Amino acid sequence: MPSTLGEMWASLGTTLASFMFMWAMIRQYLPYDLHRYIEKYAHRLFSFTNSHITISVHEFTGDRLKRSEAYATVEAYLSANSSRSAFRLKAELGRNSNLVLSMDDHERLADEFQGVRVWWSLSKTGSSFGSMFHHPEPERRYYSLAFHKHYRELITDSYLGYVMREGKASRVRNRQRKLHTNSPGYKWPSYKHSMWSHIVFEHPATFQTLAMDPIKKTEIVNDLLTFSKSKDYYTKIGKAWKRGYLLYGPPGTGKSTMIAAIAKLLDYDVYDLELTAVKDNTELRKLLIEIPNKSILVIEDIDCSLDLTGQRKKKKENSLDDDDDKEEKKNPIAREVKDESSSRVTLSGLLNFIDGLWSACGGERLIVFTTNYVEKLDPALIRRGRMDKYIELSYCSFEAFKVLARNYLEIDSHPLFETIHQLIDETRITPADVAESLMPKSISEDAETCLLNLVQILKEANEEATRSMDKKEPKEDESVKQDTNSVY
Repeated sequence: MPSTLGEMWASLGTTLASFMFMWAMIRQYLPYDLHRYIEKYAHRLFSFTNSHITISVHEFTGDRLKRSEAYATVEAYLSANSSRSAFRLKAELGRNSNLVLSMDDHERLADEFQGVRVWWSLSKTGSSFGSMFHHPEPERRYYSLAFHKHYRELITDSYLGYVMREGKASRVRNRQRKLHTNSPGYKWPSYKHSMWSHIVFEHPATFQTLAMDPIKKTEIVNDLLTFSKSKDYYTKIGKAWKRGYLLYGPPGTGKSTMIAAIAKLLDYDVYDLELTAVKDNTELRKLLIEIPNKSILVIEDIDCSLDLTGQRKKKKENSLDDDDDKEEKKNPIAREVKDESSSRVTLSGLLNFIDGLWSACGGERLIVFTTNYVEKLDPALIRRGRMDKYIELSYCSFEAFKVLARNYLEIDSHPLFETIHQLIDETRITPADVAESLMPKSISEDAETCLLNLVQILKEANEEATRSMDKKEPKEDESVKQDTNSVY
């Protein structure tokens, strides 16, 4: 009897293996619709004899528009159990450079809740390889929860809520700030899981090390903290939970550093949007949808990113030579490549992106524009309601200098401070230039040497500014002489 039973199981295993192999071969040559039709009715037939219930949690909701929060929460919950029972794991960097382990594709593990055993598995659909009858599909991952049908109420009423609570707590513990950037536009089919790419964001800037007036700094910090705690208030007034900040000032005044300080203060991710890499307004909306809560959307040098007033197109049309026009007419492929490589984002599309209906798809977001020339921006782009707070980052003041002296030299006072105070009030110098002067260039340089270097640079900058003013303003007798000659 044992030998007969063993032979039966061996035969069954061989039969199943043969069936799976044949099915894998046949499905490559089946039309795509027929292949899906067979799978659908096979699942229905199997459900009549199955005593277990399966719940799926997909990575993307809708038409792959947004990554599911439920999927990310389940992933975080299972990461705590994966290292103990799963055989195939994937590792990612978490908070404080700790490795966070989670299930790899096609892995299965068991969990227990109030004495009931359940099974989680991670699967994926689609493939980057097509067949002769259909195009490849983008890969989509999903978690499956299987349990006996006798425990339906316990799982749906209690266990799933427990998974969500524990998963959210795990995400907070292991969350690592990230810096994201958008990839250039691409055509379907695409096998990327997101339109954003990211790296770990470990910029050390804080508001304590930021070189600016302490009163102004405190005002900005209070505004940010108030925003982060105002979900109910924004709901009450019927406004999307977002806030716009316009950072403007000369180059080297600390605009990018302030963004890093904001991210660290609120523990938000940063999404650095490169407008020139966005194909059109539709792609711009898709990028916005993929930005989660607790994020900072940044468009740096907005005045240089795109010409959003339509003048760019006119200038290009006027500057094209007749030979170029003839060449493009002869070569339509070259013209198509040129059209695809240029961005067709419009001012209207950008306005709807930051303040239209699509901007309400999510919450707790900051939108930050930076510019060196605020006067060049379209008034519609920076009106109140879109850019709620204007922050001018100007030349270095004495208060900002003291912050830099504390950061770089670890001093709060020095006899040279009075001289520097007098010179810095008369000189237009950026915090970046002051910081470079204060940074020791060798081990032998002490604080006094660095301060003397700064004094010398301030004097030279002041003298250069005086010479420039003298050249711009002609002497009074010369101007009178010029006027007299013009009359005759």
